Amino acid sequence: MASVPQPHEPPFFDAVKSEPRHLGVIAQDKEASVVEGKEPVTGHIISTTIGGKNGEPKQTISYMAERVVGTGSFGVVFQAKCLETGENVAIKKVLQDKRYKNRELQLMRSMDHPNVISLKHCFFSTTSRDELFLNLVMEYVPETLYRVLKHYSNANQRMPLIYVKLYAYQLFRGLAYIHTVPGVCHRDIKPQNVLVDPLTHQVKICDFGSAKILVKGESNISYICSRYYRAPELIFGATEYTTSIDIWSAGCVLAELLLGQPLFPGDSAVDQLVEIIKVLGTPTREEIRCMNPNYTDFRFPQIKAHPWHKVFHKRMPPEAIDLTSRLLQYSPSLRCSALDACAHPFFDELREPNARLPSGRPFPPLFNFMQELAGGSPELVIKLIPEHFRQHSGFPSFQPFEGRKNEGSSLFK
Repeated sequence: MASVPQPHEPPFFDAVKSEPRHLGVIAQDKEASVVEGKEPVTGHIISTTIGGKNGEPKQTISYMAERVVGTGSFGVVFQAKCLETGENVAIKKVLQDKRYKNRELQLMRSMDHPNVISLKHCFFSTTSRDELFLNLVMEYVPETLYRVLKHYSNANQRMPLIYVKLYAYQLFRGLAYIHTVPGVCHRDIKPQNVLVDPLTHQVKICDFGSAKILVKGESNISYICSRYYRAPELIFGATEYTTSIDIWSAGCVLAELLLGQPLFPGDSAVDQLVEIIKVLGTPTREEIRCMNPNYTDFRFPQIKAHPWHKVFHKRMPPEAIDLTSRLLQYSPSLRCSALDACAHPFFDELREPNARLPSGRPFPPLFNFMQELAGGSPELVIKLIPEHFRQHSGFPSFQPFEGRKNEGSSLFK
C-alpha cells in the first residue's frame, strides 16, 4: 500500500448504482464539499449499510474522502473520515471480477494481530459502465517505513538503532503470526508495505493483494515480490517456494534500516541476482538446487562472498550483522523463522524492564503473543515473553512445559 499523496486527486468514487443483492451491502454515492487549506475542492461521500444479519440492526456508515494515499495496478487507496464517529480510515478500492472471490478479502477476514492491518468491513460499488469494485475499509496508519527511511536519508542521518530494533522486531512478529496462524505468505514485504504510527511507533504489515496461503506441492507464480526484496529462489524461477521468501524480504528491509539505503538495488531481474552475488558470493550447485531443483543453467562467474562486517559501517553492533546474515541465506530452509528472529539477541534491548521510547513514552505492545507461540519450545516462549511482562500481566507459569520435547526452535545462544 503506497502512501505517496498524489498532486491531482480524482473524485472519491464513481457514480454508484444499486448492488447485486447477493453481495449483501448497499452503497450510495453523494457529492460533498471537502476543504483543503483555504481552497474548496469537490469530494464524495459514500454511504454503506452494514449489519442486518442474525438479528443485528442495520446501520448506515458514511465516509468522506480526504486524499489519495496510494495508487497502483490494483486500484487506489483513499484516506477517508467516518462522518458518524470522526474516525480516519483507509479505503482500498479494487476492480472485482464477478466470477471470483477476492483473495485479499478472504485472507484479511482471517487475520487479527497488533502488527497486521485490520479490516473493519467491506462493501461493493458499481459504476455507470457496470464495473464492480470491492472497497476494503481498514484502519488508517499515517506513515510508512519507506517515508520514515526517506526522512532520515533526506536529513543525511541514519535511523537511530532503537527504532531499527523496534520496527524490525514488530515486522518479524507480524510475519510470525501470518505464517503460522492463518498460514499466509505475504509475497510483497517492502518498506512501502510496512505502516508506522509516528506517535506510538507501532508497526503494521499492510497490502495483502499479493498474499496467498501456500500449499505444499502446489505451483505458484515466481514473478512476485518487488525487485529489491525478491528472494533469490524467485529469481531462479522457483514455483514451489515457502514463506521463507518473506523472511528474505524482511532481511532486506532490516539491512536497509541499518544502512539507510537498499542492500540489493538491482536494475532488472538479472541485475538483482548480480547485486546479491556481490554480497553473498556465487551460489553453490547445492544452494541452487535448494532454491530451484529444476534450474540447470550453472554458468555463473565465481565470486567470493563479501564479509558481512564490511557491508556495514565499523560501529555496527555484531548482533545486527549476525541477524542479517541468518536471514539472507541462499538456501530457504537455512533462513531463521520469523519467531526465531524475534528471539535474537539484537532485540534484547526491547525486552529490558525499563526500556522506553526516546521520548520517554512506553513501547507499543511487543509481548502480547497469541496463537503464534503454540509450536514454540519452552525456551523460546520464555525468551520472547520477559519476566517483567509475565509478572505484570498475570501470564501463566511455564513450569508445565519443562517436560515437553524441545521442538521447532533453534534459539540463538
